[in-house]
Amino acid sequence: MTDRIVVRYLRFAEREADGSSPLYAALARGAAADPFALAFLATLPDDKQQPNLLLAAIRHVSNTPRDWRQARRALETHAEAIRAVMLARRTQTNEPARCAVLLPVLARLTQKLALIEVGASAGLCLLPDRYGYAYGSHRVPPPSPEAPIFQARASAATPLPDALPRVAWCAGLDLSPIDLQDPAQCAWLETLVWPEHIARVQQLRAAIRIAQADPPPIRRGDLLTDLEALARQAPSNATLVVFHTAVLAYIADQAARDRFAATVRSLNAMWISNESPGVFPTIAARVRRRGPQGAFLLSVDGNPVAWTQPHGGWIDWLEPGDISV
Repeated sequence: MTDRIVVRYLRFAEREADGSSPLYAALARGAAADPFALAFLATLPDDKQQPNLLLAAIRHVSNTPRDWRQARRALETHAEAIRAVMLARRTQTNEPARCAVLLPVLARLTQKLALIEVGASAGLCLLPDRYGYAYGSHRVPPPSPEAPIFQARASAATPLPDALPRVAWCAGLDLSPIDLQDPAQCAWLETLVWPEHIARVQQLRAAIRIAQADPPPIRRGDLLTDLEALARQAPSNATLVVFHTAVLAYIADQAARDRFAATVRSLNAMWISNESPGVFPTIAARVRRRGPQGAFLLSVDGNPVAWTQPHGGWIDWLEPGDISV
């Protein structure tokens, strides 16, 4: 069992943390080589063994470690407290800057929009109309001076929007919604941001303040069983959009992912998926030009449209020659 955990942590270090968080890359490699850490992780359910969850729990209970030696000491000293956090919490990273890579798609749809995000966490990505955006010199101003402005690099082929989308209605679906009025839950969202990403923390705080003034409704539920009921609540005079980012990877069964996709298609909704390419292999197989390591594949109704940076930092639009029919 620990061999599988070793592979998981080394893969995280190589494919996700390297080049983005040197500390998390080092900590993941340290955990993968440490018998005590591996034995600790082996006592947890599979879905609670995630590198992001362990490292966030260590930081949440103790301070951010400088290296694996310090992280191991924290794990030894606070093992039960860290275990309790890992069992009670989820890796619900709510990165509002992902709206910057969703916006080029949302802006092209028939307005007004009715948005449903599955795996919504606190629902910060349900508010693309409340933020501002900067794609180099191309700017979409925010609706208020308090709103954050998310910056993203965009390829020349990217259809950059000229205005914010018109959102008539929105709702989220999550197994364990985050309450933005609860300081402890907001603190957990901050802890999920990787330690070197100071600007992301500042943007997260700004987005939380915007959302706290008028929080999006988040329903407690399972995307595999409760989506249809939520979709029935959307107004019929708006374009229904179901979207998700870095969510379906937590559903290990490919057949279950495919059932979810079939459910979305049955709703007469636009389906926007922004996930690791391995989540829907048949979609990824159509892309001739591979993306950088760790990139997400953005698709609309099962058709690939762009490679994106997982935290919303860039978007590389696919051109006709990049996609097989």
